Amino acid sequence: MRNYLFKRLLLIPLTLIGIMTVNFVIIQFAPGGPIEHTLAKYQGMNVDSKGQFSGSAAMNSANPKYQGARGVPEDMIKELEKQFGFDKPAHIRFFKMLGDYARFDFGKSFYQDKTVWQLIKERMPVSISLGLWSTLIIYLVAIPLGIKKAVRDGSTFDVATSFAVIFGSAIPVFLFAVFLIVFFAGGTYFQWFPLHGLTSDHWDTLPWWGKVLDYFHHITLPVVAITIGGFASLTMLTKNSFLDEINKPYVLTARAKGLTENQVLYKHVFRNAMLIVIAGFPSLLIKMLFTGSLLIEVIFSLNGIGLLGYEAIMTRDYPIIFGTMYIFALLGLILKLLSDITYTLIDPRINFDA
Repeated sequence: MRNYLFKRLLLIPLTLIGIMTVNFVIIQFAPGGPIEHTLAKYQGMNVDSKGQFSGSAAMNSANPKYQGARGVPEDMIKELEKQFGFDKPAHIRFFKMLGDYARFDFGKSFYQDKTVWQLIKERMPVSISLGLWSTLIIYLVAIPLGIKKAVRDGSTFDVATSFAVIFGSAIPVFLFAVFLIVFFAGGTYFQWFPLHGLTSDHWDTLPWWGKVLDYFHHITLPVVAITIGGFASLTMLTKNSFLDEINKPYVLTARAKGLTENQVLYKHVFRNAMLIVIAGFPSLLIKMLFTGSLLIEVIFSLNGIGLLGYEAIMTRDYPIIFGTMYIFALLGLILKLLSDITYTLIDPRINFDA
């Protein structure tokens, strides 16, 4: 295991370099960069998500290098190139970025007077709160439910719970979030939960237990909205994994030795069946931390990493785009390594070195 961990740790920086290289090349060909956005504001135009210009001056934007640059002084364009770092060749900018990122220096946002690290640290608590609580609840509910469904396969309980989890997964997250707001936070029916934010404005003045209650009071609806559709896949995966193991010969042998069903289930079957469930933990956590919480952050007015990355993409704020991408990729690689370590803790027979 020690040799395997050493190799995987060596692969992490190489994988990060590969990810950043591919995305850096793609960004170079993406229309509507930061200079175009600045020129659009100067010219009174709008830039959509595809980098297309519209407005009164859009017809006069025939410039071989930048859209919307017609009529703009050349020295202004050069000043913008210097400001955004485009006065240097692409390969120099790329290697400088790799050197800075190796020291976790992500630079400063193009449009906000803050460093990328400051923005990430401000938004990270929201994404971590949503991601960890939703992932924890999904696993705490889906795994026992999947085991129970496997034990009672084909029963009324199995059919009813299958219908419930599939029905829940079929409801769009944003639609369920709106439903929760209308019924429990909007004032139309009940005003049980706050409508926006992760804490109240007077949170700093509350005692420690009041801060805890206030935090859970605010995060309840967003977490419920995220988790409602996350049970189905993990529940069915757990059930099918346990069913596959229950029908194997070693289970029959264990029963023949006189072991109880709980001993067979949790001493023998659980260890083997849970491997495939653990394999999906890193991807689920990353999804809940970032991509899965984007709509929830918008609907509940929560300033998290997902919303930060989306806003950066829309405005072509490259330091934030690459900074958040680097953090996402690094967390994903580390979580994947941790899941491999967990394999060996659950089943010591697994030998990655071999």
